[in-house]
Parts: sequence; structure tokens; C-alpha cells
Amino acid sequence: MSAPAVKSDTLRFDDLKSLSLDDTSRTAFYKSILEVGFQKIREHYPDGSSTADSIASRSNFIDQVLQHCWHSIVDSKELALVAVGGYGRAELHPYSDLDVMVLTPATLPSDTKTQIQEFVTQLWDTGLQIGHSVRSIEQCVEESVRDVTVVTNLIEARLIEGPHQLFSDMRAAISQDNIWPADEFYRAKREEQKIRHARYQDNTYRLEPNVKESPGGIRDIQTIRWIALRLFNTGSFDALLEQGFLDSDELLTLTEGEALLARIRSTLHNIAGRHEDRLLFDHQREMAHTFGYTNDENNLCIEQFMQSYYRTVTTLERLNEILLQQFAEVFNDTINKVDPTPISTSFQLVDNYIEVVDGDLFQKNPSALLEIFLEISRRSEIVGIAAGTIRLIRQHLYLIDDNFRNESVCQQLFIEILRQPQGVTHQLRRMNRYGVLAAYLPIFEKIVGRMQYDLFHIYTVDEHTLMVIRNMRRYFIQKHKEELPHCFEVAKNIAKPELLYLMGLFHDIAKGRGGDHSELGAQDAREFGALHKLGAVDSGLLAWAVENHLLMSMTMQRRDISDPDVVYAFAERVSSKTHLDHLYLLTVADIRGTNPELWNSWKDSLLRTLYESTLRVLNRGLDNPHNRNDIIEENKQDALQRLLARQLESEAVEK
Repeated sequence: MSAPAVKSDTLRFDDLKSLSLDDTSRTAFYKSILEVGFQKIREHYPDGSSTADSIASRSNFIDQVLQHCWHSIVDSKELALVAVGGYGRAELHPYSDLDVMVLTPATLPSDTKTQIQEFVTQLWDTGLQIGHSVRSIEQCVEESVRDVTVVTNLIEARLIEGPHQLFSDMRAAISQDNIWPADEFYRAKREEQKIRHARYQDNTYRLEPNVKESPGGIRDIQTIRWIALRLFNTGSFDALLEQGFLDSDELLTLTEGEALLARIRSTLHNIAGRHEDRLLFDHQREMAHTFGYTNDENNLCIEQFMQSYYRTVTTLERLNEILLQQFAEVFNDTINKVDPTPISTSFQLVDNYIEVVDGDLFQKNPSALLEIFLEISRRSEIVGIAAGTIRLIRQHLYLIDDNFRNESVCQQLFIEILRQPQGVTHQLRRMNRYGVLAAYLPIFEKIVGRMQYDLFHIYTVDEHTLMVIRNMRRYFIQKHKEELPHCFEVAKNIAKPELLYLMGLFHDIAKGRGGDHSELGAQDAREFGALHKLGAVDSGLLAWAVENHLLMSMTMQRRDISDPDVVYAFAERVSSKTHLDHLYLLTVADIRGTNPELWNSWKDSLLRTLYESTLRVLNRGLDNPHNRNDIIEENKQDALQRLLARQLESEAVEK
């Protein structure tokens, strides 16, 4: 394994070894050196556009500082100073931690221990954020066997100072010939990624994402690099192209995505003035300006910047998924030995992953681009789409054009996906991740990765939309009954759940276009209904719900729903129980899909009260409204019956 080399076009520094050091002012000396060096880097890379050169120059500079400090304190020729982790890759962002290891022989004299401690203390006193370890080769092996993160750091290690033979012996000792063979390493890193994604709710679209740790972020790219390093002995993505794991377009996407995230991370460090990997609201506007975005008629600069970020990490997350699946095929002998199981003339299963029978399937039969998702929703044993088929889907998205959308078979397939008793949300998420949903509904493409800047939403518009549909799905699933019992009961009145899901799909689809998104979305819904031949009644209900999707929540929040006039006016707008049922279920799902923490029993109670009050008005008839006295008397009689049912004395009840 070759150690990363400093790029040839990075900033060079004078040889610090020639500088003399006054022992009485060592800390001041190094602080001065660091100040001058970092300033030189900032001046040489002022706009942040040459991030790769900048972080490599920083690493090169720190190498020289550490070498100078090492020779001024440590006189042993048996110790090696080693860069590990990101520093081992010769990558240092402005406020990144500096991870080093002192590699020692089996026995370590006490005076040498003192020198190592003095060296580390000096670096801390100088102001460098040092993470350090002191290990022999045997200890490196022991720690690596115990913890995959240790061996991960060591496989990227780079010698800064000390005997080459000792460093080479360490690299040989931790090679896959001795510990962590490539297949075991792969499985451990995949599980590590799974746990990390779970910490972020497997969600790429949080409004304050972690550039490094969130799904699709820098760590996902590094995971691929680490596995490639273990498998091919090189961390270069070019090796993945040569081995057939990537095509040329994917390689370009991966390298450009990595470069963008690196630039975002470095810029974020500079703006925050500290180690900060979260794209907090406080920094997003300045980040957008730094990257050259400006406000336009319909979109703020901050929205444009963040939409670019989200689309990038979504693409990287998909590439990560494809590559991990391909690695699995390399390491899993059973996949290579199991015969495919045909499930239709178009698709087959291999190790419970669906794949096309014929590589030309989508070219010959474009509707299969939707059919595959319907097949998955019908078969619970399918765990995902095979990597090669995901790639084929992406390569054939251009086939989803107006002719495709006007084909009745494609329209029926799309509606049928929504009609399935299971897997609706999962398939819509897959369709969104692979670009099929935006291709089939071009208006949806405009909200992919789009932020919503208000006090409520914590997801992008497309992710919020899918969360709303997910919430709706749970109304119809028995095991989630106790989550929202009243919604579960109301959902029994819904004759066509797919119509409810379409309301969720369209309710915010016109965000960011200018104008009233409810009215624009209603027009989109009408056009969808006409194209998909939903019928006048269903199309009208769909458009009405989209146009009025804020009506119930606004009435609940801003009006006195104990006032009969308010309830009657709301009932007039709703006009029927069918409208009320759909609007109520859409409203609850919308609020809960905005931010789960905003939902509480108080809002649940208010919406249910408004629903029941409105239902009474509708049952009585809009031409026969209740007056206040009627409602008071009705409530008294209801309370009387409930209290008497508890066997209380009637005289006490009357009081």
C-alpha cells in the first residue's frame, strides 16, 4: 500500500529544518511559524476553489512543523512519527483534528516515554488539536483486531519521520494477509455505515445536515475508498473504474461530488472559525454567498445552495449503495453460485435482489421502469434492486418522456403502485432516489432537495412530501392503530387510499414557483387526474384537497373552534363528509410530516374536536345550522349521560 503523496501543484514552504530554535521560547516560536504558514495558505488559496491543493498544502506544512518539533525534542532513532486518519491521507481542513501515532519498538525506555510526552504537550501548547496514540507493532495488531476503526486509520497511515523499516513492518503486520481480510473488513464497514446512518434517521434531507457523517456525506465516500484500499491495495477511484465497479460518468460524478463536499467542509470551517461539520442555519447564508449564489425572483440564494448540496449527496448516496452491493457480490460466494429465480418474463431474483433478465429490457419495454417498483411492492422477500439494474434505470431515465407519460399502461402502473397494500412509501422513496419519480412527474423534480425556510419544516419539500405519505400509510395498518386511533377509524371511510396518497404527493408540489402553491398545486392535480383518467369526481376531490390543504390547520390554530359560526363557516367550505375525512387525514399527516416534535395531544384534540363538530353540522344539514344554545344543551345532555353512567347521584350531577 503506497502512502498518499502531496500533490505536485500544492503550495511549497521553506525548509523549516534550517530554522534555529531558542529553547526558552519554543512555544512562541512554533506559534509564530504556524501563524505565518497558515496566512500564506489563505493568501495562496483566497477563494476556496482549490480545496484539494489547500488541504494538501496544509498537511505538507504541518508535516514540516512536526518534523522540526520532533527533532528538537526526541533524540531516539528507533521511533517513528506516523500520520493516521485524514492526516494520513494528506488531507487537513482548516480546523481538522491532527491524528498522529508514535510507533515504537517492543520495549520503550522511560526517558523516551518522557520525550514523547514532552513532544505531544508541546504540540498542544502550540495550539494544534492533537489526537495521538503510542503503540508498538504488536499493540497496533491487537487494537486493530479489536476495533475496525483502528485498522481503518492505520491502512491510510503515512510516515512523517523515523525508520522506514519499522513503518513497513507495521503495514505488513496489519495487512489483510494477517488480519481483517477484505471480506470481513467490508462487512464491518457496511455495518458501521448502517449504524451511522441510523443516527441520522437514514435521512439525507435534514435541514441542518452533517457534511461529514450524514447519509451521502464525506464518510460514505471514505467508506468506499477504505474498502477499495483493502481490496485493491489502492484508495484511488480510478481502480474502481478499471475493475468495472464504476463507469466513466459515475467516476466523474463521484470525484466531483467528493470535491464539492471537501470545499463545503473547508469553507464551513473557515466561516465557523472552528471545527464544524454541520451546515447550521447560522452559516448557510454566508456559505451560499461564498459559493456565488444570489437571490432570484422565486428562490433565495440559500435555497439554491442547499438544493445543490442535497442533490449532490443524494447522488453520492446512490453510488455508495451501488458500490457496496457490487462489493457484496465479490465477497459473497453464494451470490455467484445461486441460480437466478425468474419472477416474470422481465425480472428475476438473485439473493433476494431483483434484477432485469435482459440488459436491453428498458430499451425494449420502457414501461418496465415503473413495473419493477410494482414487482417489489408485491413481493416482501425482495430486499432491493441489484446494483447493475439500478445503473440501468439511471441510464434509461431519458425514456420517461411525454410519450411514456401518455401511455395508458404506464399510467396504470403508477396508480397501481399507490394501490398496493404494502410498500407504497418504500417504492416512492426508491423512485425518488433513482430519479424515476422526478422523471415521471417533472413538476416533482423542482422540489427535489428544496428547502423550506420557516419555523416548522425540518425536511426538504420532497422528503416532507414522502413523510406525509408515510404517515397516511400508517392509518391503514393495524399494528399502528394505537398511534392515532381516531385517524385509524376515519381511514376506514376512505374508499380509495391511493387518492389520499395523491393528495399528499401534490399538496406542496408547487413550492418555490412563485404565487400561491396551493392554487398552483391544485391545477397540477387536475391535470394529473385528467391524464390518468381518475374521473371527474375523484379529480375534483384531489384538486379540492390540494387547494385547501391548509384550511383545517389554519382554522384550528387561528379561529375559535368552540364558536358555532366558525364551525359552520368551516363546514360550508368542506361541504361533505367525504371532503372532511380526506382533509382531516391529510392535515394530521401534514403536521406530523413537517416536524414530528410539533405534533402533540393538544393539536390532536383540537383537530378531532373540529372534525367532530363539523361532522355534526354536516349530518344535520348545512341548511339547518346549530345555534349556540343548541350546542350547549347538547353538550349538557351528553355530560349528564356520561356522569349518570358512573352511578353518581342525580342531584350532585345537576349541581
